[in-house]
Amino acid sequence: MKKATIVVGIAALAVAVSACTPSVTVESPSAPSEAAPSGISVSGIGEVTGTPDTLTMSFGVSVIRDSVSEAVAIAAQKAEAVIESLKANGLAEEDIQTANYSVYPQYDWSNNTQKLIGYQVNNSVIAKIRDLDTAGTVIDGATGAGGDETTVSGVSFSIEDNDALIEAAREAAWNDAKQKAEQLASLSGVTLGSPISVSETFAPSPQPFAYDEIAYAMADGAEVTTPINPGEQQVAVSLSVQFSIQD
Repeated sequence: MKKATIVVGIAALAVAVSACTPSVTVESPSAPSEAAPSGISVSGIGEVTGTPDTLTMSFGVSVIRDSVSEAVAIAAQKAEAVIESLKANGLAEEDIQTANYSVYPQYDWSNNTQKLIGYQVNNSVIAKIRDLDTAGTVIDGATGAGGDETTVSGVSFSIEDNDALIEAAREAAWNDAKQKAEQLASLSGVTLGSPISVSETFAPSPQPFAYDEIAYAMADGAEVTTPINPGEQQVAVSLSVQFSIQD
């Protein structure tokens, strides 16, 4: 009778808790079995912040000329100049990857007629800048190399060396889950046992960042570098933990 009373009490508490905090539940099947042991199930969340260490963005050229051959040739020259500038400013070859290459005709549709006016060639690469202190110089060098037909897009920051942050977030998530389970055990008048199962969800939160329009010279003629601010990013870990209840 005593054990049955505990089970009923836990079930009642589960209804109250689920109404207030959906992420925390107390489970006790009406017909306990080895396949579905009774216990306390909780979720814990750990969040830490860190400074991004990598900037990823797209550099390219977009060229329109009268003929395909001319557009292709000029786009190739300008794209090669952009890539060489990236390498000259410290980017490794493995951090530069072709992302898009396209050739298609351009038409003038005015006066309800189709008139061919030239051909457009787009060539772009995805580049990873790992030394953020040089990011402005890299951007200015690439845009200068490509000239007026340079394209820059897809700016995003990430934390690639994030092992320490993940470990810290995981520990915070575990402490959060255990604290919830201990409180629920105390409220329901039972003794918390060992963890039965643990599952983890890792949720990094990369955020895209826009940057200011590139300026090559100030009013007095002095050169200025494009400002780049990585800010901070959050690394989050969520744990779902089931604890047993000691007899």
